[in-house]
Amino acid sequence: MNKNLLVVLGVVALAVVIGVGWVISGYNRVVAMDENVKTAWAQVENQLKRRYDLIPNLVETVKGYAAHEKGIFENIANARTKYFQAPDVKGKIEASGDLERALSRLLMLRETYPQLKANESFLKLMDSLEGTENRISVERKRYNDAVRTLNTYIRTVFGAFFAGLTGVTKAEYYQIPEAEKAAPKVKF
Repeated sequence: MNKNLLVVLGVVALAVVIGVGWVISGYNRVVAMDENVKTAWAQVENQLKRRYDLIPNLVETVKGYAAHEKGIFENIANARTKYFQAPDVKGKIEASGDLERALSRLLMLRETYPQLKANESFLKLMDSLEGTENRISVERKRYNDAVRTLNTYIRTVFGAFFAGLTGVTKAEYYQIPEAEKAAPKVKF
């Protein structure tokens, strides 16, 4: 009888150890996914900050050629301010979309002012901005991939359990605003 009791206690102890290991592993997995989303968002913000640092130089260069395009410059300044005042990821995504629309209007000015297209500092700034936009695109994809991984996992039975245990909630995707999804119209 003592031998049977030891076997039962051994099996119970093994089950407890396996159960505790499973809980710790699941908990750590959700925490790691949440941190991955936060890290990916931080990279998006790094690239957006780079863009926002380049913009004043670009605006000042263009201002010399297009002083009467005051509305565009005000929209850019407002979008920049809105981004830095946004309280959460959703607000920052919205502000970033506002800036992208204002920037596209600014960049259309180079067609109106041929001298601007030939200006060396403008060309350097445009190259830097283009590189930054490419980096932002890559970081947005990485962020959305991390969000997808987390959101998919926390929708599973065990993932929901561990997400509830850790307090991790669904993350927001970085989505393109509806206004930007339409193809631009080019008129000659």
